[in-house]
Amino acid sequence: MVVAGDDALAQRLAAELRGVYGERVTLVVPPAQGGVRLPVVGRARATALLDRVSAAVNRASGNGNGGGAGAGGGTGAGDEPPGSERVVEVAELTELTLAHAGVDRATALALVYDDDETNIRSALIARRLNPRIRLVLRLYNRRLGQHIEALLDQASALAAGGAPGADASPAGGNTEVYDTSTTVLSDADTAAPALAATAMTGTSKVVQTDGLMLRAVERPPPRPGEVADPGLCTLALLSATTNDPAGADGSESSGAQGPQLLPDERAVAAATGRGTVVLENVSYSGPELNPGRGVVPWFGSLLSRRLRWSFVGLVSCVVGLAVASMLVTGEPPLQATYLTLLDLFAINDPAIGQSLGRQILQLCSGLVGLLLLPVLLAAVLEALGTFRSGTALRKPPRGLSGHVVLLGVGKIGTRVLARLRELRIPVVCVEADPEARGLALARSLRVPVVLGDVTQEGVLEAAKIHRAHALLALTSADTMNLEAVLSARTLNPDLRVVLRLYDDDFATAVYRTLRAAHPGALTRSRSVSHLAAPAFAGAMLGRQILGAIPVERRVLLFAAVDVGGHPQLEERTVGEAFRAGAWRVLALDTATPEERRADQASGARGPRLVWDLPSTYVLRPEDRVVLAATRRGLAELLGRRPRQRAGA
Repeated sequence: MVVAGDDALAQRLAAELRGVYGERVTLVVPPAQGGVRLPVVGRARATALLDRVSAAVNRASGNGNGGGAGAGGGTGAGDEPPGSERVVEVAELTELTLAHAGVDRATALALVYDDDETNIRSALIARRLNPRIRLVLRLYNRRLGQHIEALLDQASALAAGGAPGADASPAGGNTEVYDTSTTVLSDADTAAPALAATAMTGTSKVVQTDGLMLRAVERPPPRPGEVADPGLCTLALLSATTNDPAGADGSESSGAQGPQLLPDERAVAAATGRGTVVLENVSYSGPELNPGRGVVPWFGSLLSRRLRWSFVGLVSCVVGLAVASMLVTGEPPLQATYLTLLDLFAINDPAIGQSLGRQILQLCSGLVGLLLLPVLLAAVLEALGTFRSGTALRKPPRGLSGHVVLLGVGKIGTRVLARLRELRIPVVCVEADPEARGLALARSLRVPVVLGDVTQEGVLEAAKIHRAHALLALTSADTMNLEAVLSARTLNPDLRVVLRLYDDDFATAVYRTLRAAHPGALTRSRSVSHLAAPAFAGAMLGRQILGAIPVERRVLLFAAVDVGGHPQLEERTVGEAFRAGAWRVLALDTATPEERRADQASGARGPRLVWDLPSTYVLRPEDRVVLAATRRGLAELLGRRPRQRAGA
């Protein structure tokens, strides 16, 4: 398998395929930024490009064959041991460099560059080099991704002489059957539900894809004498302690004190004093946006609070003058009100020859009319200003509280913002770049935005961080995210914070320090590549990963799997198919294969799921199930374990 990319996702995906699934991986990355290269043109371009290609072969088995399995021969890749990694450094992806990486013999190719154009261009070249290769593309543009997916599948079908997605065997004599489909994924879409879920009340986790929503919720340990509600099923047991005993609380190195994924009933019953993550339902019912204030909401949006109070005062004066006129003149209420309004607008006759009380009321009405004129003028100007600024960014209202502060509205932040608004969670965005891509979405959704550098004093205060419920620091700079979290914690020590950090060691150190310094507050460090890599790896293996739910610093995957061809599931009951710590069947997709193909062709992806499966239901080969699995459990279930070399 070939992975090509220029950021942490490529490294994480290669490690996932190599360490979890035992695949032979060729990793294509840009060269180390050691110096500035001069541009090359003409005939020297091909020679210089080959000179820039350097391969370093790292074999997991430790043999010393170095780089013997080069790009020239057709048998080199097949002689590499399972779980090995070959690193190829290239300045840019061309047909020559892709052939050097072995794309013409590969089973699958993942193009995970941060630039959509690079991924599309490389995918077109790769499809021409190897029509039978399975392609996985990282594209941020959803609509363009659908068109590219259909185009590449059609090209593969024409080259193979069959239907799109037809199975074909890769070159090199391998008899294992692979599909030649094209999958377009977005790391932002994959990670956004998990990032947004951390900001939800009850620390819920939500996975939503293809119309399917899975909702998991953390529950505290039950009190003595209480029985915890398992929901539909128990997905995980949380860490036994929050004091970080193993040095990496919540990670895979935490040992017995760390979280336990997919425990059986015996483990759940024995785990007293530990919180749980349960599958509660398949719909979200979280905090909603605050309703509009006032009897007429649009009136409050047009006029400021001070102007509204001015109108209230003037109306009160008019009512008082009408009542006084009724008492002085003895006129009926309607007649007294009419006379007061005439005096107010200075269109009534002077009260000459009338009683002193009537004359005083007329003078008071004229004075109120003079006060009404500037108020009406201010209302007109303010309403015009509101209409003119209808496309401008909103400012956080004064009484806002219990909201989520979203720091950074780039690629990831934009998707998280859309997800939070879908869940009707109040959000305030903080962005330093006035041209950021997420500001257009914030403007259309009428989300308050604070423009400014979060490292400057007063920016977080303007976002009402002292009354916020959570902070999501999702900028591309680790130090900026950390500085924002530390500053926010000084203003609100109990604030729930979620950091997007790239470096794993740095993330672990920050996570432990913040947990120790603020034991009463919730702290989470999230890596987008860590959340997105399982979905990309599953797509390279030809399986549909529906999403991932973070459980502390581990990940629980949700996948759609065909029962046929898996002896661990086929002709077994749901109870027998369950393997603690590895996988668990959650739902049954009742759609027929013809209906699934029709949904995929039309783009209307809507699983027909049955959740309340009895444990005695026997899984048939033609069934398709949705299951929860650990990464290693899914690798074992799909049969992608490290294979022994021939003759070993």
